[in-house]
Amino acid sequence: MARPDRSRSDLRSLATLIGPILLIVVAASASGCNPDESPPFKEENERLRKQAVKQESVIVSLQEGNKVMQQQIDLLNRELREAKKETERVEAERSAVAATLGTKVAENKKLAAEAEQTAARKAQAAQTLRVEDTGGQSEELPQALAAVGKAAEEALARNGYTVRVSVKTDQKAVYVTERKVSAPASLEVSGFRNQYLVSLQTLPSKGTRLSVKADFEKMAQGGRILAAGPDETAEIEKRLIAEIRKALAPGKV
Repeated sequence: MARPDRSRSDLRSLATLIGPILLIVVAASASGCNPDESPPFKEENERLRKQAVKQESVIVSLQEGNKVMQQQIDLLNRELREAKKETERVEAERSAVAATLGTKVAENKKLAAEAEQTAARKAQAAQTLRVEDTGGQSEELPQALAAVGKAAEEALARNGYTVRVSVKTDQKAVYVTERKVSAPASLEVSGFRNQYLVSLQTLPSKGTRLSVKADFEKMAQGGRILAAGPDETAEIEKRLIAEIRKALAPGKV
């Protein structure tokens, strides 16, 4: 009969022990439900919020700065590309000018060489024009110098003479033939050789003075050369003049 009393005593002891613990738990729960409501936490949250806003503003500023910087870089790259193109264009023009200059230099050298050759020919012509043509046969023709010159060339070629030197100006023309040894076609007889100096001079009347001088020689046996007499030389000179007149006949020029 004593056991029920002991049980009630144990329960009272347990209640006495649990009561303070529950009070501590409830107090702790009451104080921990809204920690942000305490002044220290509110200040810390506000400080963190402001710091976050400030950092966000800095990030936005940096992004804007990067955007402007990228635009500047793009502009610089575009300017560099344009500058490169301009440099390439100028270089191409310089190369073209250099090539043109090289061509001009080559042309100038060629012209200088041609000028030297022309000067040499003029010197040769001047020397040829000084060749003594006195003693030959002369005749004044009504035709112009160009027509008489063409007729003289035809007459010489037709009779087997090759022109070694020819000098032509507006007022004068001179032909010097190679010495012909072969049998002539019509001007000489066999056994002779000859060389012609033909001179043409424009007259005030627009006609032409034709002069022919022959270096006429006889060929003897053994290859010996004998000078021809004046009459024989004059005859061969007259024959060439007649051939030139024939070439000037109407329908021939």
